[in-house]
Amino acid sequence: MKPGPRDKSYPILIAGRELAELKKFTWAMADAFGLDRRIERYQGKRPLSLYPWDLDCLEDVTAAALDDRREYPRPAGPEYEAMRSLHGRIRELRERAYA
Repeated sequence: MKPGPRDKSYPILIAGRELAELKKFTWAMADAFGLDRRIERYQGKRPLSLYPWDLDCLEDVTAAALDDRREYPRPAGPEYEAMRSLHGRIRELRERAYA
């Protein structure tokens, strides 16, 4: 989807372990136009501008990742905590976008 002149973007900085964990799931973002490539190229040095439909996709992907017991067999490790933290930040940003 191409943003229109009235569409607002929402910046978020994703770095470190959160970014590493998110990059594991870019294959699940194939339906989002170009989001998977943007995440793959993203280095985590500047905030990433996301539109509401990008936030929808990322919330779904992170939620599915957290429910995947093959990827996170123990919901107490640092990888799981990083993904859970990212999921919470994305959910808050999405709620602000649709408020």
